[in-house]
Amino acid sequence: MPSSPLSAAAVATAAEASPPTIIQVVSALPDLEVLLRSITLKTTGGACLFAGLVRGETRRDQPHETVQLEYEAYVPMAEAKLAQVAGEIRARWPDVEGLALVHRVGLMEVGEPIVYVACTSSHRDRGLFDAAKYGIDRLKEIVPIWKKEIGPSGETWVEGDYHPQAGE
Repeated sequence: MPSSPLSAAAVATAAEASPPTIIQVVSALPDLEVLLRSITLKTTGGACLFAGLVRGETRRDQPHETVQLEYEAYVPMAEAKLAQVAGEIRARWPDVEGLALVHRVGLMEVGEPIVYVACTSSHRDRGLFDAAKYGIDRLKEIVPIWKKEIGPSGETWVEGDYHPQAGE
């Protein structure tokens, strides 16, 4: 079952963690201000946020219209893989102070946020942009969250390219 959006207690817990890290699969995404506050330290001077949204019209590859998206996940496995991505980010960009990887499940309308990847650091030139880009790219590559596109002429499950190997 997905977690609820960040509560005040969750924000306090994340902010007290060193370094602050939020890994969640939720039915409703948290407020951005609350999310950023939860991964901000006294030394934080910059934040980079990627927000993935439900796109109503796809123009590249196989152009099509989307009316809604529905995401499903086995939450413990998805959160474990999100934690793996967070660990990879921290290993590659040690100056990242706070980190949030939050993905939504359930039915979503065009324009609604699906996923947030947020990184904070003391300065903007400490790998924030690269870390956030890596976070969303890697999340889409290995996190087992399944997407169904619902369009005017029906619905289809979108298959990803990643196939886990034994032991992963």
